[in-house]
Amino acid sequence: MFRPLQQMTVRWRPLEDEGLEHLTLMPLSGPQPGIRILSVVIGARGGSTYGVRYTIDCDPHWTTTSLTLDTTTGISLSLVSDGLGHWQDGDGHALPAFDGCIDVDLAGTPFTNTLPIRRLGLRPEDGTRSLDMLYIPFDTFEPLRDVQLYTCLAVDRLYRYEAADRSFTADLPLDEDGLVLDYPTLFIRT
Repeated sequence: MFRPLQQMTVRWRPLEDEGLEHLTLMPLSGPQPGIRILSVVIGARGGSTYGVRYTIDCDPHWTTTSLTLDTTTGISLSLVSDGLGHWQDGDGHALPAFDGCIDVDLAGTPFTNTLPIRRLGLRPEDGTRSLDMLYIPFDTFEPLRDVQLYTCLAVDRLYRYEAADRSFTADLPLDEDGLVLDYPTLFIRT
C-alpha cells in the first residue's frame, strides 16, 4: 500500500541529452480536496530543446481534473476534465476526440505514469489494463489519443508500461509514494 500523500519535491533527469524536471506534489484540503502537481521541465526531444511548466490537478483518487501547460516559447494549453473521460479546452469547448481518456501522459516526464498507477491500484492478479490516454508530445504540444497498457508486477513496487503497439516496454520501479525511480532508457530520479 502506498503511503498517505504528503507534500514532497522530487527531480528526474533524462538519461540522454541534457535536462531536468523539478516537481512538487501536494495534497489539497478544504471544500475541494485533491492533489496538485506543479513542475518545471527543461530538456530536448527530436533535436529541439524545450522549457515547460505544467500543473495537474487531481481528485483525491488520482483522477485528473485539469492540466495547464506553458512553454517558454509561448505555447499554452489548458484542459479540464469531468473525471469521467470528457474533456474541454480552456475556453469551455468540448473535445470529443478524447472521450474516455481519464489520464494524461506528458512526453517529457516520467511523473504522469504515476497517475494511472495510483488511480487504479492494480495487483498482479488483475492482469493488464488497457487505457486510452490524452497524450501530449513535447515536440508539437498537440494533444493526441494514445492507448497504453499497465500491468502490476509487484504490488506498489513494480509496474510494466507498454505502448499498445508493443513498440516500447519498460518495467518501472516505484518508491513508497508510487513515483517512478528509474524509467529504463529514458529517466532516472536524482
